[in-house]
Amino acid sequence: MLRQVIHRGLKASFYWLGLFVSRHPVFFLTVPAVLTIIFGSTVLSRFKPETDLEVLVAPTHSLAKIERSLANSLFPIDQSKHKLYSDLHTPGRYGRLILLAKSGGNILELADQVLQVHKQVLDLRVNYKGFNYTFAHLCVLSHRDKRCLLDDIITIFEDIRQAVLSNSTFHKVPVSYPNTTLKDGRVSFIGHQLGGVSFSPNSRDQQVKFARAVQITYYLRNHGPVVQDAIAERWENEFCALVSRLSTAEAPHAPDQLHIQSLTSFSLWRDFHQTGVLAKGEVLVSLVLVLLAATISSSMRDCLRGKPFLGLLGVLTICIANVTAAGIFFISDGKFNSTLLGIPFFAMASYQNVGAGHGTKGVFELLAGWRRTRENLPFKERVADAFADVMVCYTMTSSLYIITFGMGASPFTNIESVKIFCQSMCVAVLVNYFYVFSFYGSCLVFAGQLEQNRYHSVFCCKIPSVEYLDRQPTWFKTMMSDGHDLSTHHDSVPYQNHFIQHFLREHYTEWITNTYVKPFVVILYLIYASFSFMGCLQISDGSNIVNLLASNSPSVSYALTQQKYFSNYSPVIGFYIYEPIEYWNSTVQEHLRTLSHGFNKISWMDNFFHYLRVVNVSASTKSDFITILKGSFLRSPEYQHFTEDIIFSKNRETDEYDIIASRMYLVARTTEKKREEVVELLEKLRPLMLINSIKFIAFNPTFVFMDRYSSSVISPILTSGFSVLTILILTFFLVINPLGNFWLILTVTSVELGVLGLMTLWNVGMDSISILCLIYTLNFAMDHCAPHLYTFVLATEHTRTQCIKLALEEHGAAILQNTSCFVIGIMPLVFVPSNLTYTLFKCSLLTAGCTVLHCFVILPVFLTFFPPSKKRHKKKKRAKRKEREREREREREREREEIECIEVRENPDHVTNV
Repeated sequence: MLRQVIHRGLKASFYWLGLFVSRHPVFFLTVPAVLTIIFGSTVLSRFKPETDLEVLVAPTHSLAKIERSLANSLFPIDQSKHKLYSDLHTPGRYGRLILLAKSGGNILELADQVLQVHKQVLDLRVNYKGFNYTFAHLCVLSHRDKRCLLDDIITIFEDIRQAVLSNSTFHKVPVSYPNTTLKDGRVSFIGHQLGGVSFSPNSRDQQVKFARAVQITYYLRNHGPVVQDAIAERWENEFCALVSRLSTAEAPHAPDQLHIQSLTSFSLWRDFHQTGVLAKGEVLVSLVLVLLAATISSSMRDCLRGKPFLGLLGVLTICIANVTAAGIFFISDGKFNSTLLGIPFFAMASYQNVGAGHGTKGVFELLAGWRRTRENLPFKERVADAFADVMVCYTMTSSLYIITFGMGASPFTNIESVKIFCQSMCVAVLVNYFYVFSFYGSCLVFAGQLEQNRYHSVFCCKIPSVEYLDRQPTWFKTMMSDGHDLSTHHDSVPYQNHFIQHFLREHYTEWITNTYVKPFVVILYLIYASFSFMGCLQISDGSNIVNLLASNSPSVSYALTQQKYFSNYSPVIGFYIYEPIEYWNSTVQEHLRTLSHGFNKISWMDNFFHYLRVVNVSASTKSDFITILKGSFLRSPEYQHFTEDIIFSKNRETDEYDIIASRMYLVARTTEKKREEVVELLEKLRPLMLINSIKFIAFNPTFVFMDRYSSSVISPILTSGFSVLTILILTFFLVINPLGNFWLILTVTSVELGVLGLMTLWNVGMDSISILCLIYTLNFAMDHCAPHLYTFVLATEHTRTQCIKLALEEHGAAILQNTSCFVIGIMPLVFVPSNLTYTLFKCSLLTAGCTVLHCFVILPVFLTFFPPSKKRHKKKKRAKRKEREREREREREREREEIECIEVRENPDHVTNV
């Protein structure tokens, strides 16, 4: 009883809302237009992009950020970033080069050209307020001699050039890999500076015979006034311009045997933001295509009842709604990023399938609801009936959109780009909902008034009478026909002449419910489920930032070259011991060796113990250890650089020094799947940091983007899915038939798992874009399946087959219109050269495909096998039929008695004679 009361109350409320809109159409048309002008103007005045890529794509809360703060408090990262090598996420400002020998040449033989490029970088001048600045003014300085810190590979190439000038070959300069000994006796790690290496045969210390590429990094200071940062930014721009000139041989002394690629601190952000710039044209093309598709799909041969302009106005309604939502977003200090490109395709999914989705679905359902109303009613009551028929379900699905994306925007979400997108989607769905019943409702009122007054749906002129049309040519009758001559004996309602509805009613519903088709559908679903399950078992991590960049951008090319030639070793991991320990204790030393086992180490401790063995001195006590370390080891020229790796503290009472913190660097051997291996390495190190007796942290700037990324990126879809499941279960007793919710849960789960599995098989990883698509898939599936399922479970036909036919006839046209607009709208994304848009296209296409597959193939067959049963409706109808037959019999008896009485009254003499 409560269910019926709630349902009738909601229908009555929306009926009166529709009646109110139909009585004040000008008001509801004007207010949204004024709001669009007001908020739309703020889009241009307040538009600004988000420039911090770490804020967007790195987990907001992670242990890696805490470890970075601790490491920075002990050993400032700006002063040691030249040692903490990171592939793409080096902190601060810098410029990085990869010099690749052309035609498979040996880069060691091109030392002169490499050093020429290096000299041009050092001589690069930046003018700022009349002063010229070079790299020497901006570089990170060494603590020892206050000279610019440069990669050690430069020293090796200078030695090679000097050997060549002295009529020797570069083989005279011994270069081992990955650790090599320099002229001053220092041992340097060059695993990230020399790439594509092959070794001399029978060499004991891995002497390099051949190398394809060299990587050089120029680190800039990032502490100091804002002016210095502005100068450093200009230097980076000039650095990129120089590399561009050298690559095209436009600069003097351009190397002819080197292929040059560059990377700077802003390269990733530039190429991430480039997606939004590249997609402008395609988004406009998408809008035009959706406008055409909506116009054509809303047309009929009946010039009175066809509504092409309503399809057009529906798209425009969602477009102006999204402009308003964008204005609200920017007024609330929102910043644009390329992930928001999905808003036009999702929120307009509300109808804006430039936008096709939830918004467009509401528009098409409202138009379908208008077609189901009785033509003999006044147009205002028809609008009210359409609202009562459609807005209940549309309100429910809109609420679920807000719930799912609201959970994605909650504090449970640890990826800022996902949170921003979900917040924007919530605003867009709310604004779309308001615009659909106000602006589009007013358009429906005016269109209904024109229809009632028999105006042409395109030319807005009076439709001539049938007698007048009979005297006109065929082409004129075709253009001005109101559909009376097109009706068949099946078409009791003129609106059933719509080509989609006609196809579904006359052809498709008969075919899909055929007994011989059902086994093939069951087999198809088993295949679908098998591939989905197989894909779900192969889900991959999408934390690689390259997946979000423009595909032909310099950053992607650089990353691919880096992966090919410099993937032998992981990023350099800083191993920070942040509490005093007994370094002289052999047990502690053994423990440290165990922790660092398997790594290539750059450690002051290993060099110190080697030094002790060379000078044949023992340091088994604290005083001996500290005395030799400070007084002898750290003063040797080849070991002076280790001074930066130890923090001493003087005890005021005893005048002794203690080591309160120290660090060393670890490098792991990797393959071309470096990222996955580094993530696995971090997961192994994390428990050791927490439970080990030696208190240490392991940090590299890359860890900020990797730490807990998988769990962070999956949590929004889990919370959204759980919230939807909870809502649907809690409303079991509030809906008219709980089986509708049950079938909706099963259907949405099947669609979601299908998209997830097939997405993985299509080489799409779990990144922020694919997660947003999966959240949208929940809503898209509910939006399209809910009206379909509830119509089926509430139908009172004799059989399940008849009920499923009724559901397809009522909602199939709207579903096809919406999904066709959605697919047409996303097609231009294929032509945007960006990995982000490729991911968006793949996931959106799978979402639409899986939803249509369930609505038109799987559900029509499976619903004929399983509950709800329609037998009770048969019994009720049979009882009602018998009751009607009894009523008819009573009526006939009354009629006979009346006739006999009339005869008696008309012939009283006959009765008297008898």
